[in-house]
Amino acid sequence: MNFEYFLNLIGIRVSLKNKLDKILLFMAFFYKFFLSWRGKMYKIVILAILLLFLNSCLPHITYNPEKNHSNKNEENEIKPLLFTQAELDLILSSEEPPIKVVDSNSNQTPLINGSQIVRLELPISEESNDDFNLEILPGDYSKQEPSFDIPIVVNEKVEHFIQYFQTTARNRFSNWLARSEKYIPFMKNLLRENGLPEDLVYLALIESGFNPYAYSRSKASGPWQFIYLTGKKYGLKVNWWVDERRDPEKSTIAAAKYLKDLYDMFECWYLAAAGYNAGENKIINAMKRYRTEDFWELSKYHYLKKETKDYVPQMIAAALIAKDPEKYGFTDIEYEEPLQYEKVKVPPATDLRIIAKALEISLEELKDLNPELLRWCTPPYEQEYEIKIPYGKKEIFFKNFEEFLSNGKFQFATHVVRKGDTFSKIANKYGVAIEPILEINKMKKSTPLSVGMNLIIPIPKDSNGKRPLSIIKGSKEVGEEIIYIIKPGDTLWSISSEMGINIGALSKWNNIHPERKLMPGDKLRIKVGNPNLYSQGLTSEKKIKEVSYLVRPGDSLWSIAKKYNSTVSDIKTWNNLGKSDIIYPGTVIKLRIEEPQSSTMN
Repeated sequence: MNFEYFLNLIGIRVSLKNKLDKILLFMAFFYKFFLSWRGKMYKIVILAILLLFLNSCLPHITYNPEKNHSNKNEENEIKPLLFTQAELDLILSSEEPPIKVVDSNSNQTPLINGSQIVRLELPISEESNDDFNLEILPGDYSKQEPSFDIPIVVNEKVEHFIQYFQTTARNRFSNWLARSEKYIPFMKNLLRENGLPEDLVYLALIESGFNPYAYSRSKASGPWQFIYLTGKKYGLKVNWWVDERRDPEKSTIAAAKYLKDLYDMFECWYLAAAGYNAGENKIINAMKRYRTEDFWELSKYHYLKKETKDYVPQMIAAALIAKDPEKYGFTDIEYEEPLQYEKVKVPPATDLRIIAKALEISLEELKDLNPELLRWCTPPYEQEYEIKIPYGKKEIFFKNFEEFLSNGKFQFATHVVRKGDTFSKIANKYGVAIEPILEINKMKKSTPLSVGMNLIIPIPKDSNGKRPLSIIKGSKEVGEEIIYIIKPGDTLWSISSEMGINIGALSKWNNIHPERKLMPGDKLRIKVGNPNLYSQGLTSEKKIKEVSYLVRPGDSLWSIAKKYNSTVSDIKTWNNLGKSDIIYPGTVIKLRIEEPQSSTMN
């Protein structure tokens, strides 16, 4: 019940439109009854009138079921400010944010807050101008942002190195990117096969720019920059003949093993990467000193070198750019073709020029596939060496290589320099001239010899491929019996073949079985008499010759044994194959072939 209803109830017909009318009527009504009423009813009437008056001053809210419930707060919403066309044109053409002013003299309905006139400012940005002229812009909407399988944090440090690679080091980084495509595909495969994130490959990008020949001041070498001790720990050979730190495949496998060990230690790829750079002990000590396992926190202190602090941000920056080079302004990179190769096995001390000739490629191309080889030939201490050749060249290699190898003019020995050795003494010992030794070992007569150095000795073959008798230690006169000192790798078969001596006679002279294993340092009695002595009484016997055979596709031990009148068991024994009957194309195996023995030496 409100005040107007009460007046109508007592017979006063009025229509009250505002609060002022209600107040005036209330005062008149109150004055009339105040003069005429007395007694107990006074307080009751006064109280009732007061309550009714207060009730009439409250907002009168009614429920309208036809009105949508969702619009119940419409009265509280801010109404949009409308502009005339002239005002709108002014807004669109104005460079400064316009001001919409509504004053008391305007014919427009003012926006009022209480009794205050509101000045409404509507800034119009440059972007909003485009909203009035919408159009479909061209773009490659199918392109997706690159994904990563290592954590990517972009902070001030990372942004610094992104800018550094874009500006100061732009040319160098462009060369790195161009070379990266040659190695990244197969390196990622190797990392994945070893259970590591593929994106760790970008460590090699900042380590060396994927340069197998990279060599640092700290004597780290190869695409993954292994120092000698760490490389040796993870199976990389480094000696006078090879530096496997430079082998992209072998060094990547070693790096994967090392990084896996580091991650198992730190359980954080950022700390693992820092450990790869500084060494795990340095990172462990830093974590203990500052009691944190957060790389970014550790990098705030002075304990770690700047190189290590910058290492992780550089890796992240390099990965971001390498995965989306166009985004960072590298749009003119001429990427190298991905490296593709297959492998074959060759005999020890095989001349790289013969291999290249058999493959019908240049020596430079062969060396590019095998950057770990430091000399002109494969290591002489390996029974067979696995070498990389261009993909698809295996068939032509098998076709040509055996012919080139059999026509070779030299066989090779390895001489370990001892105290007091000179080039003259070594040449005299092996019955060769000094010049071939110098040429093959890329030395001069003035080059100093150091104890333990390995020298390759080219030994000419005679027409039957036998080693000249002059190289036999102690052989001075015809008819002399000499003592031969067994060297590593020697067998009765190889000695008899090289000397042109029947193995039966050699076994008889020394009272040993032909299959007996010889130990380095053992002594053999060899009779170096008139050449005819080599065949005395043996005219009806057969001579055994040891040859090297290159396994071809389709070969098996059985087919080879049948072809050369031998047995599978013998071939396995001669080549230390154990129980396995499997042989692979490209493998070089030894065979012992019987041939008629002439009555005199050739």
